[in-house]
Amino acid sequence: MTESTLSAPAIPFQHSYTTLPDRLWVPVDPTPVSAPRLLVLNETLAHELGIATQLGSPLAPAMLAGNVLPPGAKPIALAYAGHQFAHFVPQLGDGRAILLGELRDVAGQRRDVQLKGAGPTPFSRGGDGRAAIGPVLREFLVSEAMHALGVPTTRSLAAVTTGEAVWREVPLPGAVLARVAASHLRVGTFQFAAARNDMESLRALTSYALTRHYPDLADSARPALALLRAVGERQAALVASWMHVGFIHGVMNTDNSSISGETLDYGPCAFLDEYDPGKVFSSIDRRGRYAFANQAVIAHWNLARLAECLLPLIDSDDDIALDMADEAISEFPLRFRQRWLDGMRAKLGLSSSEEGDEALANDLLTAMQAAGADYTVVFRSLSALAGDTGASGNRGADLPSSADFDAWLARWRERCARDPLASAGREAKMRATNPAVIPRNHLVEQALASAAEGDLAPFHALLAAVRRPFDDDAATRPYMQPPQPDQRVTRTFCGT
Repeated sequence: MTESTLSAPAIPFQHSYTTLPDRLWVPVDPTPVSAPRLLVLNETLAHELGIATQLGSPLAPAMLAGNVLPPGAKPIALAYAGHQFAHFVPQLGDGRAILLGELRDVAGQRRDVQLKGAGPTPFSRGGDGRAAIGPVLREFLVSEAMHALGVPTTRSLAAVTTGEAVWREVPLPGAVLARVAASHLRVGTFQFAAARNDMESLRALTSYALTRHYPDLADSARPALALLRAVGERQAALVASWMHVGFIHGVMNTDNSSISGETLDYGPCAFLDEYDPGKVFSSIDRRGRYAFANQAVIAHWNLARLAECLLPLIDSDDDIALDMADEAISEFPLRFRQRWLDGMRAKLGLSSSEEGDEALANDLLTAMQAAGADYTVVFRSLSALAGDTGASGNRGADLPSSADFDAWLARWRERCARDPLASAGREAKMRATNPAVIPRNHLVEQALASAAEGDLAPFHALLAAVRRPFDDDAATRPYMQPPQPDQRVTRTFCGT
């Protein structure tokens, strides 16, 4: 039987986004591909969304590629603007992504289902609207790893190949990613309306964002100010969680800054190997704007751009609105610092707070940088020592061998001795906080290169490992080692 003789199963999509002004979205159908084939399906997520049965249909690859629209889908592309590397572009939009609709998951949460790489839209700006297999599988792999690490993130539902090549300097196998998100509202969505002085859309977006993501604040006296503060809190928590696992987003443009507080868009993203606060992997970040240690600063900057959009809604008096927005924005550094410090205490096995904890954490990072030590390995090795913090002569073989680090280790042991958490509890806490497995850049690149040649075994093996980041066993151990010098990845590339 063929696509034309089968009936697609209905999916109970909802379409709340189309209640917003039609300047913010455009109806558009996916462009069919020649030979869709399922590469990977996130069965757990399919069950969470209540569509596992539908995705068991023989038509699932065709639906996930956009060849066949299930009854209930009403595909649209979303409009947004954005600052890209600090340069404002008044119209960007979904150039290769098409929103099929929203689903209520088993917990009652509304979630977008979007096809990425499903063909051109009115926002494609001359692009082909397609995606290559490498970027699609990178997003699948890294977003699933981030979810397992406890970092707020969009999720990957499925990846299909198209049977067609896409050109990115050379021909590459084409693919489509089915992505799930709390929503695809961005700072850039608000910028799109603000750039056009479209007060109707700004008010509608503010009300919609509060109702969807911050319902407890929907009846606030100043809704726009409440939204600004809520987004600031979510972004502070998000970026702190990135820093705790050594993640570098790579393209923190305002169009990639999510209103819901999820990690959005995995382009040239990467993870630290050796600790270096100035580390940049993205080939397009030539000046280090989005370097590892700059991420909180950029999130703060992005929040200010959201505030600019919301000023007319905060108060009709420009001076009052500006003062209120400034106060809300100024809260971000303290919020981030507290979130970061709370996470670092957990990574160091501390259950109490002392004034010197921030210096203890920062001095560890300084010692790691001086030694060229691996970020993930050091924290995991400290976890192994946590059950024996009184034995000052005991040190892990994977920890840096330097006088500075030995001095720091003695300070940490003294601090742990003052903490009320027992040694066994500390070790368990640290092992549940400090991952053994991350998507090591060299392993990701190897898996993607094999997939492009038709061999998905390395991808599936790595995916299984990163879904168990805190487990140290025979299955995960091969994925725990840092790269050898000749395996190091120094540059990552955007899929467009």
